[in-house]
Amino acid sequence: MATKPKKKNPRLASGRKRARQDVKLNAANSSLRSKYRTAVKNVEKAVLTGDKAKATELFAKMQQVVDIVADKGIFHKNKAARDKSRLSAKVKGLAAAAA
Repeated sequence: MATKPKKKNPRLASGRKRARQDVKLNAANSSLRSKYRTAVKNVEKAVLTGDKAKATELFAKMQQVVDIVADKGIFHKNKAARDKSRLSAKVKGLAAAAA
């Protein structure tokens, strides 16, 4: 069974501080990344069920989350724009299909 090699403790105080900061930053970034993916997934689920009202509402919330996460640099701005564009097209397609 392969295990990860144990990380050595940094000797310098600045290195120890950086290691502490990395743990906090990693947790914050992971949380935001998860929030982004969940928001996108919720819109996709609403589109699949064909619920136009819910999809439109979730899309508006998703746009805010995506913009915030992209501004912080967690995901690239182009990826955020691409995701918004694709989901927007899907939500608009629902409107056309319902009409």
